[in-house]
Amino acid sequence: MTRTMSRQSLTVGLFSGLGKVWLGIGLLSVLINLLMLTGPVFMLQIYDRVLASGSVPTLVVLGGLALGLYAFYGLLDGVRSRILVRVGQYVDAQHSGLTYKISTMAPVLIGAKAQNLRPVQDLDAVRQFLSGQGPAAIFDSPWMPFYLIIVYVFHPILGLVGLAGAIVICLLIGLNEWLSRKPSQEANRETAQRAILVETGRQNAEAIHAMGMVENLRTRWEELNHRYLHSQRLAADRGLLFSTLTKTFRFILQSSILGFGAWLAIQQEITPGIMIAASIMISRALSPIEVAVGQWRGFIGARQAYGRLQSIFAQMPEGQPHAMELPLPQKEVRLEALSTGPLGAKKPFLQGISLSLKAGEGLGVIGQSGSGKSTLARSLVGLLPALSGAVRLDGADWAQWPQERRGEFIGYLPQDIQIFDGSIAENICRFAPDASSETILEAARLADLHEMITALPDGYETRLGSSGFALSGGQRQRVALARAIYGNPFLIVLDEPNSNLDAQGEAALTAAIMAMKERGAVVVIVAHRPSALAGVDQVLCLKDGKMQAFGPKEEVLSKVLAAVPNQGAA
Repeated sequence: MTRTMSRQSLTVGLFSGLGKVWLGIGLLSVLINLLMLTGPVFMLQIYDRVLASGSVPTLVVLGGLALGLYAFYGLLDGVRSRILVRVGQYVDAQHSGLTYKISTMAPVLIGAKAQNLRPVQDLDAVRQFLSGQGPAAIFDSPWMPFYLIIVYVFHPILGLVGLAGAIVICLLIGLNEWLSRKPSQEANRETAQRAILVETGRQNAEAIHAMGMVENLRTRWEELNHRYLHSQRLAADRGLLFSTLTKTFRFILQSSILGFGAWLAIQQEITPGIMIAASIMISRALSPIEVAVGQWRGFIGARQAYGRLQSIFAQMPEGQPHAMELPLPQKEVRLEALSTGPLGAKKPFLQGISLSLKAGEGLGVIGQSGSGKSTLARSLVGLLPALSGAVRLDGADWAQWPQERRGEFIGYLPQDIQIFDGSIAENICRFAPDASSETILEAARLADLHEMITALPDGYETRLGSSGFALSGGQRQRVALARAIYGNPFLIVLDEPNSNLDAQGEAALTAAIMAMKERGAVVVIVAHRPSALAGVDQVLCLKDGKMQAFGPKEEVLSKVLAAVPNQGAA
């Protein structure tokens, strides 16, 4: 059965398969906390037995026993820490591919709302918390009542003093949670905005420098960075305040225990050993609380990151199980009363689109800006779900093919030309690990790229992307065209494929369209320039998300030209 995306695999199963691991960590924590009684018991025996008897052999035996117990404690504590590191890495490894997939899907499916979402970074936050001291403090904190009960057994007054201190510590934790939540959220938002500005600056470096925008954007950056630093400082100050208060109060509480213990010892109600042991035990009881307060920012950040992961995952379309794989489509593409738009849109961008295309046919899509042309292109290749109606290939709905197989019969050139960090060959073959040289060369020749590529110093191995060779706009578009037609897909959707092409490039585009149609492909061209329609058979004209005209190319173009003579086919 083909693996599909299930919402429960994240929202419920982020820690699935770890039940036994958490149980093991819990058992280790039991032993660790029992071994932490070594110090109080050792001091109790030293003050009440060794000093009273003056027995050196007793001191040696007790010291050796304490040394062995401390060594065992250190071993278990180290093992627990190593397990937690591996738990964090396991969670990351199990879900990193899914979060990357969500990260790439979110901008398409939910549009501008995805701008501040960083699923991969959110998973990093969860992993870092799980791998740190926070989980250990969580496992150790429930032992505080156990230590308080022992102190109470030593003497009720000491137990009540410890209980009062524990209540104050819990109140500080509650205040920390209440007062730190909003600053932490603001700090996360400012961090995301800061990252976005850096990314857009790198992506648009040429325009920024050519048009003298550097100083304006630097001013904007400084304002944003000032807000970022302010939010970070506020969040850090809140955390440090409560960390300092907790640590200071723990010192005061320890000294109070010693003071009350000394008074009780003077009254001969307890021994000096009990006084020292109670002080150590109170310190141990509050130590994980102090660690938890110190890790509170990390805990809040991880919790918010986990909440965002749940939220973004809930907005993704849920995959369907594919017990039986359908053959690849090769006959027809049909739209049945299709209405669609980005998730969260108040109304569909496209409404009631119905048409049918047979193998070997080409469709040109025209219309004014904002008429829904690119939305139709995204719907055809399965990027946007149908809100009503359907896109059918050989009679089957999109959902009947798993996403990982769609690349076998889909070719897509988006309006925003996207070149990835890698070689030209890798960009053409879509980074397929088993791509053959013949299929790469075939796609390059169809896009009239082969001679241009071989003229480069490294040929097909020339590296592209932010750290590689800089192609012209037309060259980038032809590489993207070669990628779209790689592997002879059945449905090829090209969104303004000639926007950066010269006459030679447009001739190559038309030749590629005709060649793919001869091989039985359905080719859909979204166009503003009439020259892109040379290889199509039919034309669809959209207006305000609805069909204005559909039919043979000459017939539709003549109607559009007659209705809007000054705007042509665009």
